[in-house]
Amino acid sequence: MADHLEASVTLPSDPASVSAARAYVASTLTEWGLPADTEAADTIRLIVSELATNAVQHTFGQSPTFTVDIALDRDEHLRIGVTDSHPRFPKRLPAAVQQDNGRGMVIIRWLTAEYGGKLRVRPTREGGKTVFIELPWTVPVEPVPAAGQQEP
Repeated sequence: MADHLEASVTLPSDPASVSAARAYVASTLTEWGLPADTEAADTIRLIVSELATNAVQHTFGQSPTFTVDIALDRDEHLRIGVTDSHPRFPKRLPAAVQQDNGRGMVIIRWLTAEYGGKLRVRPTREGGKTVFIELPWTVPVEPVPAAGQQEP
C-alpha cells in the first residue's frame, strides 16, 4: 500500500449530510482495507457521525459547508477531521445541560481513547476549526484486486 493516502469531501451544513459523511468515510476505509463489518468500522462511523453532527448543529448557520478529510500514513496512523468555518471551538456542556444533547465530544473522546487514539482541535487559517481524531491503523491490509483482475 502507498505511504500516504488521502481523501476529502465537502458537504453542505445540512442534517442529511451527516449520513453522507459517514457513508463516504466508510466507503473510503473499505477501499483502503478496513472490512465494513468490524467493530473498528462501526466505531469510526459513530465518531464521524458525531463530528459531522457537531459541524451542522453547532455552527449556527455560519458555516455553509463542512469538509471531511481522511488520511492514512504508512499503514500506521489514520486521521479523520471535520472542518467548518465557525470560529468557536467545541466545549463540554455542564452535566445539567447534557440531558438531551451536548455529549458528542465526550463520546468522540471516549471512543477515540478506547482505540488508543487522540482527539484534537485546531484553528484554520480562514478562522474556522478542524476537529480531528488520530487512531492507530491495525488492519492487516492486503491489496484489493482491480475490477476484472483475478488474484493468483
